[in-house]
Amino acid sequence: MKKRRTFEELRADIAQLLVPSFAEDSPNFPLERAEGIYLYGPDGRRVMDFTAGFAVANVGHCHPKVLEAARKQMEKIIHSAVGLTLHESVLQLCDALIDVLPSGMNMFFFGNSGAEAIEGTLKAARYISGRPAIIAFEGGFHGRTFGAASVTSIKSKYRDHYEPFLPGIYFAPFPDPYRCPLGEGPEAALRWTMMRIQELFERLVPPSQVAAFLVEPIQGEGGYIVPPPDFLKELRGLCDRHQILLILDEIQTGFGRTGEMFASQVFGVRPDLMAIAKGIASGFPLSAVVGNRDLLKKWKFGSHGTTFGGNPVACAAGLATLEVIREEGLLANCRKMGARLLQGFEALKAEYPIVGHVRGKGLMVAMEFIVPGEGKKANPEAAGRVLDECYRRGLIAYTAGAHGQVVRMMPPLILTEAQADEALSILNESLAAASKAT
Repeated sequence: MKKRRTFEELRADIAQLLVPSFAEDSPNFPLERAEGIYLYGPDGRRVMDFTAGFAVANVGHCHPKVLEAARKQMEKIIHSAVGLTLHESVLQLCDALIDVLPSGMNMFFFGNSGAEAIEGTLKAARYISGRPAIIAFEGGFHGRTFGAASVTSIKSKYRDHYEPFLPGIYFAPFPDPYRCPLGEGPEAALRWTMMRIQELFERLVPPSQVAAFLVEPIQGEGGYIVPPPDFLKELRGLCDRHQILLILDEIQTGFGRTGEMFASQVFGVRPDLMAIAKGIASGFPLSAVVGNRDLLKKWKFGSHGTTFGGNPVACAAGLATLEVIREEGLLANCRKMGARLLQGFEALKAEYPIVGHVRGKGLMVAMEFIVPGEGKKANPEAAGRVLDECYRRGLIAYTAGAHGQVVRMMPPLILTEAQADEALSILNESLAAASKAT
């Protein structure tokens, strides 16, 4: 057998080993281990992870309680196909999730990823309702598999070369209080969206043919756009009037990210179906389609399936993750640290003209960049420079928005005041450096 190459040697050959769509993201930090909010390279460099692995490591990287739960489960069994056999951890996780989900959300189909959960909700909605049409929202991101990509509209590159997509998919504008044709502010944004939905009903698809609305409570890749407070309630009422199912994509907003367990609880709305993933198991592959059992009992045996969904180790990690969130008071900490970061963002906005807007809920906060003196013209170049400067100073964040003009931050919910202040200091220095380069 040939001698194994070193990490450094393999990294030099990354373009030959991994396809471009997998290997060419940035900053490609060489990672040896992770702990808490920090990533560590093989050379000893430490950086603050303000992506949490894309809102996955909500309780921090490698939390001891999660690791111990997974280890104990691995000593019993690593894989068991649910249905062929039945293991305890999947049922324990169901029981625990019911306690933290919106009232009445009490039946589950487990998968491995957010895209799988979206696929499941789309299939369930069409199967149960007997209707063909799905209405999603412009600027939404729901995944890269065919069904999930069919309802994704944030960037054309996610759709390029893949047409034709699923038929029966329609799009309405997401209510963006910062960028609305009727003017800035939540009232105008809500009015614009509801008016355009009515136009959809009148011109393209009657409500009697719509199986479901699919929406992110707060748009993630769209730029951490927080909708008007009454948007989801208005949408819930519209669905009720026309017997349309409401699907919430809580893949990124779930498991404490917004300061509540789920964003639907922030906005006071119960969906018919939910897609949950990311923070559910602290990095172990797990997701779920969630709904009320009276509804999901209509999704009959054989209409959907999985091999790895509900994996015993992932479910044990998920159960431990929920316990950590509760025991360590991470919802309250998320609200407190999110307010601290957002206040800091507002202060920086007042100082740097390239910052057009700041927004967020809990520990999903964002800064949108514009070209000074040109209205709200998107400035992805400035966002990219700020991210590069942050990385140089030991902080990893990520882009968002249709043009990549948004810098979004989603640190683990264990963030401390000192860490938040350090991140704001790095961001301040990075903004100063990026502004000089403008």
